[in-house]
Amino acid sequence: MQNSTKTSLGVTLNIISSALFALMFAYTSLLNELQGQETYGWRVLFTVPFLTVFILLKGYWPLVLGIYTRVRYEKYFWLTRLLSSFLVGVQLWLFVWAPVNGYGLAVSLGYFIMPITMVIIGRLAFQERLTPHQKVACLFALIAILNLLIVSQSFLWPVWVVCIGYPIYFWLRKKTNTNNIGCTWVDMLLSLPIACYFIFANGQVVTELTVNLTLLYLVVGLGGISALALSFQSLSAPYLNLSLFGLLVYVEPVLLLIVAILLGETINQKDWLTYIAILLAVVTLILEGIRKLHLTHYR
Repeated sequence: MQNSTKTSLGVTLNIISSALFALMFAYTSLLNELQGQETYGWRVLFTVPFLTVFILLKGYWPLVLGIYTRVRYEKYFWLTRLLSSFLVGVQLWLFVWAPVNGYGLAVSLGYFIMPITMVIIGRLAFQERLTPHQKVACLFALIAILNLLIVSQSFLWPVWVVCIGYPIYFWLRKKTNTNNIGCTWVDMLLSLPIACYFIFANGQVVTELTVNLTLLYLVVGLGGISALALSFQSLSAPYLNLSLFGLLVYVEPVLLLIVAILLGETINQKDWLTYIAILLAVVTLILEGIRKLHLTHYR
């Protein structure tokens, strides 16, 4: 497969993943009677079987076996799996907790800033080059970050968790050569004990199973959406370098921002410069994508 075709496939898969994550962000409003911890627990519990079926049907199980083999024969590899599972587990919990606790905008801002930290890691750790359009997009994003820090002072803790935690997670995947859907499955599997604890510690769904099956159907649906979103995201990663993968993440926070506003949150007046700068960054990336598609079409 040619490089341009691989990149186009990666971009398509990544955009589908972003749309599914935004759908899940909105979907959590249907579960607002649950605590965030229990919602996270059910998400993980039902994501694992859905993700397992997807991997088996698509023939990706050798990737899982490859990680198992490395755990057996590489001395400290198991430690990186625990760290990887912890890093992504925090993000999965925050994603379902934030929109029903008034932090949806904060999480979307974290996703807006995350590409910049990913670009920095890609440049410093892997010597990846940026295109002129990507440099301009980074400049706009830097303006947005400075406005958050100096003018609006809207850097709430979920912003930091997302914009720093996720880049470390993806750096670890890249560094350990586990940037694939098999790694995602192992991460989710290792999260199961904590997920089950949250389910039975809070126990609302379990308690109401005999009188309210709607809750069970809703959490099953959450698991299905989660598995598809994670699958498409993991499938896109091998076709994209870290910098491009990071910049594509701008698609998701735009959708999350829309969902947060629809759920009743509002943007402060001091934050408008941040969002305008981010919009310009997104437009810059779209223009680059159109240009690349045009050049590929006429080759």
